[in-house]
Amino acid sequence: MGKIHRQRSVLVTFLMLLVCLSADAATLQVVTEDSSYSALDGDKVVGVASEVVEMTLANAGITDYHMALYPWARAYDIARLEANVLIYPMIRSSAREALFKWVGELEHVTPSFYKLRERRDVQVKDLQDASHYTVGVVRDDSRQQYLEGKGFSRMVVSANNLDNLRKLISGQVELIPMPEREAREQCADLHIAFEDLESVFTLDELSKGLYIALSATTPDETVQRIAAAFARLKQEGTVDRVIAGQ
Repeated sequence: MGKIHRQRSVLVTFLMLLVCLSADAATLQVVTEDSSYSALDGDKVVGVASEVVEMTLANAGITDYHMALYPWARAYDIARLEANVLIYPMIRSSAREALFKWVGELEHVTPSFYKLRERRDVQVKDLQDASHYTVGVVRDDSRQQYLEGKGFSRMVVSANNLDNLRKLISGQVELIPMPEREAREQCADLHIAFEDLESVFTLDELSKGLYIALSATTPDETVQRIAAAFARLKQEGTVDRVIAGQ
C-alpha cells in the first residue's frame, strides 16, 4: 500500500505540474471595449491604450496573445471568470480590487454628467437633481454601479458610450456620465460638435484611475513580468506621451 500511495502522490504532483505549465503557456487573451482608448480598424484593435498594451507585452517578452474588442459587459465577464486575460482600460474601484490583479494606471479620469446644451429644462445642481432625469449608462460599468448605489432608478442601459450619446441626441435619455476625453471622441465619431453638449455636474467621487488589469487566476509570474514592463514604460514617460496622443 505504501508503494502504491507513493506512486499516486508522484502522479498527482506530475499532473499538477502539467496543469501549471499549461496555464503558464496559455495564450493571453487581451480584451477591451470600443472607446476613445481602443477601437477596431478593420480586424485590428487600435487606439492609444491598445498601443500602450502592445508595447508593454513586447517589453515583457510576451508574444503569444490575442487582442479582441467586445461590449464592456462581455469583456468584463471574460476577465472576471477566465484565466490568462488582460483587460483595459478599467476603473479601479474597491468593489473590483480583489477580483483582478492590477498592472498599472493608464490615466486618471473624472466623469461629468453631460446634457444637450439646448435642453434648458434639464437643470442639475447636485446628484439628487440628476436622479430625477433619465441617465444613459453602460452595462456593468463602474458608473452604472455607482449610480445604482446612489438610488438612481431611471437608467437606460447600453452596450457602449457611443450608443448612450446617440440616445442623448435622440432624446431617449437626458444625461450621460462621461469623462471629457470620451465625450469629445464620441462627438467626433458621430460628427457633432462637442459644444452641443454641456457639462452640468462633475462626479468627483468617481475620479479614479483607468488601469490595465489581469484576471485573478492569471499566474503570478505573468503578472509580475507585465507589471514590471509597464512600470518601466511609465517611469520613462512613454505611457503618458502615448495616452496624450503625442
